Amino acid sequence: MHDYQASNDALKEKVILVTGAGDGIGKVAAIEFAKHGATVILLGKTVAKLEAVYDEIIALGAPQPAIVPLDMKGATKQHYRDLAATIENEFGRLDGLLNNASIIGSLGPLEHFCVSTFENIMKVNVTAQAVLTKSLFPLLRKAPHASIVFTSSGVGREGREFWGAYAISKFATEGMMQTWSKEVGKTNIRINCINPGATRTAMRAIAFPGEDKAKLKTPADLMPTYLYLMSDDSIGVNGQSIDAQPKN
Repeated sequence: MHDYQASNDALKEKVILVTGAGDGIGKVAAIEFAKHGATVILLGKTVAKLEAVYDEIIALGAPQPAIVPLDMKGATKQHYRDLAATIENEFGRLDGLLNNASIIGSLGPLEHFCVSTFENIMKVNVTAQAVLTKSLFPLLRKAPHASIVFTSSGVGREGREFWGAYAISKFATEGMMQTWSKEVGKTNIRINCINPGATRTAMRAIAFPGEDKAKLKTPADLMPTYLYLMSDDSIGVNGQSIDAQPKN
């Protein structure tokens, strides 16, 4: 699927929510989904960034997106209930959910982890995504074919020193996807993970400040996998953890 080529209308009339849509992979995915016909709901914590993505989508002549300013670190169950109610009123259903928003915190030995940082990472990367997905499930059930994509990491499959809470959160993400995908079984909903791999993003720069960015794939390079999993071409693909970059 790394060389998957989506048709121009592969996501026509689909409604897709993207978290962390203001920057990095989330921003590029939102724009690509819109380019291929989707009405995209842009969720993020920085309004100015969301507005910039909104303007870019409008400039393409793509379907008008929606903006949802929400900081997942401080969001409550009521925020997610309200979001679900708004989507139901506006669109009646949800065809896709890209759980992309994550925070990395600080790297270092687990022996010395900061409790508050650990709790924040688990809240944004695991708990908030679980509650958001749970809240949107009734809307996803109303779609003919719905796709949920969680964002994983190589450090969520094999532990690596100094990745601390971030790695633990991504192990939890993998477990959540596997559990939920088995529960949906052969219904209209499919649930998978994408591991983006080393990508030229602000988060990557925090983890590897001395790295040569020119050698990294850009978010745009990863989009075939994201488009594949959101399109109906991936119907029947469920419970998979997929690498967005081919292994050398």
